[in-house]
Amino acid sequence: MKTLISKFFIAITALFILVGCSDEFLDEPKPTNTVSADIAFGSREGTEALISGIMRRFRGQYTSTDAAGLNSMFFARSVKGNDLIETDNWFGFDYANDNREPTYRRTTFTWNYCFYMINQANTLINGVNASTALSEGDKKELAAYGHALRGFFYHQLVMEFAPTYSADINFPAPPIYTETSSTGNPMSTVGEVYKLIVDDLTIAVDALTEDRLGKSYINKNVANGILAQVYQVMGNWEGAKNAAIACYGGDPEAVLDAESYRSGFDDIDNVEWIWGSAQTPDQSNYYWNAPAVFIDHKGPYDATYVNRDFVALFSATDVRAYFARKSASITDMNDHRYWITNKFTFSFEGDNVIIRSPEMILIEAEAKARLNDFTGAHDLLYTLQLDRDENAVKSTNTGAALIEEILVERRKELYAENGVEWFDAKRLRRGITRTGNHRIGAAGSLTADDKKFFLKIPQAEIDANPFIEDAVNANR
Repeated sequence: MKTLISKFFIAITALFILVGCSDEFLDEPKPTNTVSADIAFGSREGTEALISGIMRRFRGQYTSTDAAGLNSMFFARSVKGNDLIETDNWFGFDYANDNREPTYRRTTFTWNYCFYMINQANTLINGVNASTALSEGDKKELAAYGHALRGFFYHQLVMEFAPTYSADINFPAPPIYTETSSTGNPMSTVGEVYKLIVDDLTIAVDALTEDRLGKSYINKNVANGILAQVYQVMGNWEGAKNAAIACYGGDPEAVLDAESYRSGFDDIDNVEWIWGSAQTPDQSNYYWNAPAVFIDHKGPYDATYVNRDFVALFSATDVRAYFARKSASITDMNDHRYWITNKFTFSFEGDNVIIRSPEMILIEAEAKARLNDFTGAHDLLYTLQLDRDENAVKSTNTGAALIEEILVERRKELYAENGVEWFDAKRLRRGITRTGNHRIGAAGSLTADDKKFFLKIPQAEIDANPFIEDAVNANR
């Protein structure tokens, strides 16, 4: 059997290495990837322990510093845009938009990591459904967790390895797996993957509750947040609006806290955080806590700077204008090292954000603007802007101008968190033009529908999967 498929099989079966069962193991869910099927699916507590192990893989080091977990993917997207400037460091090739060839680490990591997590989700779904020990209510809820997880990672995968949904739903996309398998499947299409994603997330939203073990875990609100992001890409604005409201609760003032914005973005207990990855002292992430480790200039890498044109978008009274001169000795604003941001604070125990309420508020605002509810969009946008800046002025824009204002607000609010600038440019089929004081300017710019918005299929997968030919990368 081919090498990659064999590794794929090992990753799946690793969950079922037999270990001794003890009452202590089931007392409290703890991260693990060495648990038998009898234990994992023999009780709700066992399944929750398995879920804890799966969620630990969001923030652990998967292969290397820039290929650690979910936030490595997010940060790679962040530095592909115009707002941030990266030195020739771990994410330097991503910043140059030159990190997509079939043998490159970004390509192989993103493919392998997403499929690893998809197979954990499939193991969870199929194991729960096959269990004779779990109640029907528990089976429905716990399997729904797997569907949410699978939908989330298939969305990351199709965003990374294919053009956006509105560009070509028939474009070849990564294979679909709904069962654990030791053999490869053929390529799918963008449309087929999005159908699976929506189906998975619909199941999750219907079956999950608001209860969860902690903010590192998925519940109904999180599943709705993921669905809102998916509907954004698909242009389903009514669906995006409803899912965003269901995610954050529909009361913007109740989930905003400007006073905490400058607290370092390292605390999952922040009221604005809907979903994140929590660190504990015994599970330190050392030096792969992107973005904080690369943005905080007190940290080890001292690697990320801010484009002067992006800094100019903020008023002096905006709490998010948390920028500083790198050094008094740097006086030339054309120097890419001129501006840094203090938004993130690095610590070995810092938590990573995945979804925050302001993103959902702005999804709702964009959806309302696109549905011609300009008053509703104005109110939402102003609520957020006033929370961030006491001198904010309520927008009177309509149509395309209002949408542009919302997109700028998304960049100002979410920069360096989840690759929002790249995400918006890709879904809306726009280019990204480098301006200001970039270290790599025009050569790093992206045109609309640029192939650099997605990665090539890894050569190792082509070599291992008999259904995928070398020609798959001919149009990539």
